[in-house]
Amino acid sequence: MNDTGLNATPQANRVHIGFFGLRNTGKSSLLNAIAGQDLAIVSEIKGTTTDPVFKAMELLPLGPVVIIDTPGIDDEGELGAERVRRAKRVMNRIDAAVLVTTAGTTATAAEEELVQIFKEKNIPCLLVRNKSDLLNAPEPPDTGTEIYVSAKTGHKIKALKEKIAAIIPAGRETLRIVGDLISPSDTVILVIPIDKAAPKGRLILPQQQTIRDILEADASALIVKEHELKYALENLIKKPRLVITDSQVFAKVSADVAPDIPLTSFSILFARYKGCLDPAVRGVKQLDKIKDGDKILICEGCSHHRQCDDIGTVKIPRWIREYTGKTPDFSFTAGSDFPADLTPFKLIIHCGACMLNEREMRFREKSAEDQHIPMTNYGILIAQIQGILKRSVSLFPHILMELED
Repeated sequence: MNDTGLNATPQANRVHIGFFGLRNTGKSSLLNAIAGQDLAIVSEIKGTTTDPVFKAMELLPLGPVVIIDTPGIDDEGELGAERVRRAKRVMNRIDAAVLVTTAGTTATAAEEELVQIFKEKNIPCLLVRNKSDLLNAPEPPDTGTEIYVSAKTGHKIKALKEKIAAIIPAGRETLRIVGDLISPSDTVILVIPIDKAAPKGRLILPQQQTIRDILEADASALIVKEHELKYALENLIKKPRLVITDSQVFAKVSADVAPDIPLTSFSILFARYKGCLDPAVRGVKQLDKIKDGDKILICEGCSHHRQCDDIGTVKIPRWIREYTGKTPDFSFTAGSDFPADLTPFKLIIHCGACMLNEREMRFREKSAEDQHIPMTNYGILIAQIQGILKRSVSLFPHILMELED
């Protein structure tokens, strides 16, 4: 079933499942059979799928997922090589892989290479033998990681869905943004500036998700703009359990919130949610070592329209120059772009990554770690520059200990 409405589960919170294989093995036909509708273009011509296609949907019995249809890994020529590279890049964000082969054929070198990559990246893989209706011999029995199906006839498509669900790693549902930090009946104040960068008529995704998580914890969310915060605090009968702010107004909010009230930012909470808070705190120490001409990479997880005073390309570079007194050389990426070679950079600064799933963020973090490049987060960096980093991570005692080292 299609699942793309305004109230649908955000893509970053969905299980990501990649479909891989040679050209003309029926990946797109199989995807359409699983979805019960035409999501992907199907043709007898090899190489019909030219770029990874992402589709949010409900896949029973699993629930909300993103299905990714990739180009054939045996694509040819210079353009084909680029398509293969993009298909392999998808592996950095998937939770499980479906390798589609033609029933009755022997594994090729390209297919064996895929299986090896899945093992190296610790990605659970289901081997799907498609076109079983063309077999000239009895169909072999299925195993826990292999199944014979036919996208053309619909043979065992329901069983395929169940096998896909069975290989998904457990434990994803335990992740919380803020719900584990608060109790029922608590009040949490969210400080949300409404500026040129704010989407017209709606809140941005981290704000929406945080509000939902607060409500699921049976607590109350009070939403204010930065200029109304002081008035709201003065008129509350009960002291708020926590104040969460947009990082851009950290300094003003910190001045208005009493020291005995915990304060943090959306960006910091999402760094924890994606499993990147600890390295982000370690990475921000590099800021004090920046010199003139040092290269700094600033990464956005989405490809939004840049405003004249954009936080990633304008504000953060300006704040860094003011804080360090140096003139670094800034580079910028957005969306799925993330350099394979990070060695030219002295520091990587990443957004809160609300549009990227946990696996993608862990891949980026691991890439930086393997190349010995410090990586931090918008919220951590801004809190450091504003001199309120310890306060902004006081909810996490182990992080405070990290700052003392």
